[in-house]
Amino acid sequence: MAKILIVDDEESICWGLSQLCSQLGHDSFSASSAEQAMEFKDPLSIDLVISDVRLPGIDGIGAIGQYKKVFGPIPVITITAFGDLKTAIDAIQRGAFEYIVKPFDLERVKTIIRQALTARKMLELNPQDGVESDTDSHEPKLIGSSPVMQEVFKQIALTTTSDAPVLITGESGTGKELTARSIHRFGSRSSKPFVAVNIASLNPLLAESELFGHVKGAFTGADSDRKGLMEQANGGTLFLDEVAEIPLEIQVKLLRVLDLGEVTPVGSNRPIRTRFRLISATNQDLTTQINHGEFRHDLFYRLRTFEIHLPPLRDRKQDLKELVDHFLAHSTPQSSYTDEFLTEVLKRTWKGNVRELRSAIERAVTLARQGVLLPEHLQDSLDHHPAVRATDLEGKIQSLIQQWTRENWTDDSKPNLYESLIEMLDPAIVMQAFELSDGQYSAASRRLGIHRTTFKRKYDFAKPKTQTDFPDAF
Repeated sequence: MAKILIVDDEESICWGLSQLCSQLGHDSFSASSAEQAMEFKDPLSIDLVISDVRLPGIDGIGAIGQYKKVFGPIPVITITAFGDLKTAIDAIQRGAFEYIVKPFDLERVKTIIRQALTARKMLELNPQDGVESDTDSHEPKLIGSSPVMQEVFKQIALTTTSDAPVLITGESGTGKELTARSIHRFGSRSSKPFVAVNIASLNPLLAESELFGHVKGAFTGADSDRKGLMEQANGGTLFLDEVAEIPLEIQVKLLRVLDLGEVTPVGSNRPIRTRFRLISATNQDLTTQINHGEFRHDLFYRLRTFEIHLPPLRDRKQDLKELVDHFLAHSTPQSSYTDEFLTEVLKRTWKGNVRELRSAIERAVTLARQGVLLPEHLQDSLDHHPAVRATDLEGKIQSLIQQWTRENWTDDSKPNLYESLIEMLDPAIVMQAFELSDGQYSAASRRLGIHRTTFKRKYDFAKPKTQTDFPDAF
């Protein structure tokens, strides 16, 4: 039988939790404030504290360290109805055993209490002081009060207490790099470099040099020594986006770096020590790639010591209004929206997730000259395009090609009509395949049935010479 102290200024919460503790066979005691809790007559007999975050006087986050000074190294479970990423980070970094959001599932709370009491005998929780202050309000941040996002916040908070590798999964546009930056910003390496690299954007022939570095004369064009990204991340965090795109031969070397903590530049026999935290991300199923022999299973297990899955926007629709409000609060010019606009936003599935929503809001702000966003300011999405049967579409394509051939048949400036047609169609096919594959060269090349290097060359030729880079997804 354990003794559990419940700290909440709502009598109904205290009563409910005390009943739950009784069902588990434990004694419970209640206090309406942290100050009252710390006046308990026999503090060293307490085995667990369950504390609300919002309390009169000392708040539940600030009280975590004081609870441990009064009651000893015991687990503290924090509960709140106002969860956000900063609160989750603060609670975990201050030494909270678990972080749950109201309304909570009683069976889950029972499980957490059992785990905490087991940890009471096995773990000594060490509170952290000096939690980082609020970041710039204009800095991109994760937004959402839905249960699935609250779970994401808690998982991020848990990862900040360790330097173990983290694998972030989720569809394109869900905010994987932003999640990685949050883990770095709130972790122990926040004062050190955050080095981000998109694997799919690397030249396949130079990927090894980019990651591991090279010495002068290692290959043609290597006119001087160059630090690789892994060495640049020493002491900080290395973020590998689209990790599924790493070639097999480089996967072996990456595994060695993780095991030994040293990197050997191309053309050198002298290893260089480098210690970094690795965070990787992918929108692909790595287990499928393992089964196809495209990804090493041993590297997979090294990457996913922690795994955080980011939900698609269609699974967190209750966050849409909050996201829209956030984007508009940082838009120029300042804009508002009608109820009809929000209704239209809520109706859509947003297959491109938060990134698509952000772009749609940016476009709507530009179009809304009067500063009020209306439904017509939202660009048509794929959800709203009428379905076209494949047979009808193929017939139209054939008809257009026949018309193009007739009109150019007597044009002497095009002596080779077949090559001219291919040159015209090739960029469109390549660019569309790249977009439909969420920017994954390997996936696009497999779907088209051509080699990845060939596809990369075609894409580099077809893409616009100037492109606009949008800020990180929220």
